[in-house]
Amino acid sequence: MSHPSSSLGRHLARLLTLPLLFALCAALFSGNAERLHARLLSLGESLFTGYFQLQSDPTPPPNCDELFKGQAQQKADQEEEALADLFGEDEEAATPSTSSADNDDELEALFGEEEDSKQKEKQLAEAQRKAKEACEADQVAFIDINKRITPAVKVFRSIEGGTSAFIAWVVEHFKHFLAFIFILGALIASVLDEHIALRPAQTIFAVRLRALCQMGAFAAVGLSTWYYRGLLSLPEERTLNLIWLVGLSVLTLWHAYQLIMPLKPADLGSDTQATGSSALLSVPLFAVMGLIAGVYFFSVGHPTGLAIELTKLTEHAILYVNVALYVWVGMLLKQSSISTKVFDLLRPLKLEPSVLAAVVVVGAAIPTAYSGASGIFVIAAGALIYDELRKAGARRHLALAATAMSGSLGVVLSPCLLVVIIASLNKQVTTDELYSWGVWVFVLTALLFVITAFAQRDRNQAILGRSLSEAGPEIKQAFKQLVGPFVVMIIVLVVYWYVLDTVVDEHSAPMVLPVLLMILLWRESKVNQHIQTDTNHQSNDSSLSYKLGGATAEAGPHIGALLSLMGLSICVGGVIERAELMALFPESFGSIWLAMTALVVILVIIGMSMDPYGAVILVSATIAEVAYQSGIHPVHFWMVVLVAFELGYLSPPVALNHLLTRQVVGEDEFIQAELEVKGLGFWKKYERILLPLSVMGIALLIVAYGPLFFY
Repeated sequence: MSHPSSSLGRHLARLLTLPLLFALCAALFSGNAERLHARLLSLGESLFTGYFQLQSDPTPPPNCDELFKGQAQQKADQEEEALADLFGEDEEAATPSTSSADNDDELEALFGEEEDSKQKEKQLAEAQRKAKEACEADQVAFIDINKRITPAVKVFRSIEGGTSAFIAWVVEHFKHFLAFIFILGALIASVLDEHIALRPAQTIFAVRLRALCQMGAFAAVGLSTWYYRGLLSLPEERTLNLIWLVGLSVLTLWHAYQLIMPLKPADLGSDTQATGSSALLSVPLFAVMGLIAGVYFFSVGHPTGLAIELTKLTEHAILYVNVALYVWVGMLLKQSSISTKVFDLLRPLKLEPSVLAAVVVVGAAIPTAYSGASGIFVIAAGALIYDELRKAGARRHLALAATAMSGSLGVVLSPCLLVVIIASLNKQVTTDELYSWGVWVFVLTALLFVITAFAQRDRNQAILGRSLSEAGPEIKQAFKQLVGPFVVMIIVLVVYWYVLDTVVDEHSAPMVLPVLLMILLWRESKVNQHIQTDTNHQSNDSSLSYKLGGATAEAGPHIGALLSLMGLSICVGGVIERAELMALFPESFGSIWLAMTALVVILVIIGMSMDPYGAVILVSATIAEVAYQSGIHPVHFWMVVLVAFELGYLSPPVALNHLLTRQVVGEDEFIQAELEVKGLGFWKKYERILLPLSVMGIALLIVAYGPLFFY
């Protein structure tokens, strides 16, 4: 949610952008370094046969001559002792005190021992021969390996070893990276006052209440972290705890400063009639969750509860770092001209606004699948989609509905990160199964949206405002503008495939896409510099560093707002789990239809109140087993979960995707949208809410109950 921020906040945000950029680049480099190291090992084996033997200097074997010379001397000494013992026994045998029979027995035993001794000597000699041969072979191998460790090998293994050491360090400290990114992002969102809320703060009272609640939430988590520190013993755990403790303390102090020194009324706008309820609506969602969880855990005598739940964030560190990278990808995409050039292909056709909305929402499914969640895509491309629909003549409510729903169709497609998390937490399903059925769910939701859009299109306006023959030259020119970026994309992907043996999938997308977009931005900067040189116009606005800094500055508050919401929603999930609220749910239902109905209701409610990743963790730990025990197929259940979540993100009173839409398009557009529909019918008045609810609601009913007829 965009809020006015003080000049101090803006200056602090700019200062924090550089360390955030460093943290994101370090996380990006570490992911690519793992793939690079695997290829280096493969390359080393192909360049230097038996490279695994050359990775370090071999240990010198013992000197075989000296070793076995010592063993021979030891053997001679043992033989002398045996002879001395033998002669001593002969003298005793010569005494007349023993009988003839005893002498015979002793002679017989003596000869038997001599035969055993000879056999053992042969075996020992054979063993010594083999040991000496092995020792000599080790010496030959040592000399051979030393000869093969050439200067080229030393250079190569220093690169490979350095990469390996860096990866080991990153793996050991990846949780620290996440904590660092979380705190930096949360601090940027705090100083810019852009945490997600239902309404912006419009009065000083609202600003103070907003600051008080955020201070209380961060203070509660910080206090819990302090209590939790006493339970930790490992150095790395205490270091991570210290990072959380310092970061949460800084966040608490900042909001205390905001409470004492709020923004001036002139900075807040002219609305002085705001009510107390609107002030409550301005409290960020994460703060509400933090206060609820904090009150619960401290009241039940479990002060470490908040910190323990927050550690679940670091237990899935790669997942949440990928969320930050996806947001960064969206902002990098926004800095590029790729999206505009794609719209340039459609613009000459002058499509009827409802039809254009359908094309955009369906087409956005692919980038949504790569962004990991619908909310992330709304943050990344929502402003562009809204602007293009408005330019095409779409009503504000239609444009807002399409923007909010632009990411909802692609969460079931490969390589969506959400599906990967589901498969990793639930062994009953695989990503292949979920993605294959997800295609059919996508077809269903896309068809429903297209039908809805065509049903409400303006009958007085043609679907195509211009014929293909008329628009052809402009489309051709727009296509030419895409050829260069398309070729660059192909080259980058081929290099990843050939050099790093990596294709863009659900595992590699967060590490490949930022690199791809940075290369595209670098190319654009070179093209723009060439154009500026020809026109004698110099500007730094098109440079790679400027765009990279701009993308990171825009990504910072979004990363902080999302991760704060995700972290505190996990804490709320911990409250639900510890309070055993899900125990009110029966372990199974007698009727599969009744089970599905109950599950659909609870899943939509979860989707309305939690972020997707926290919600998946909660559902996996609680009601998933209820669904399985009730006879619902696991793949079917998780398809229902995904569609129900998307319906929840579009449903009041929270409607997270609508809140993110408000954040990216601006509060003024929402105000204008409300003024635009005054005096119109019920559908037009609430179209931005009703259109997504209708499409996803019907889709959920079909996905949930349709397959039950075939059970």
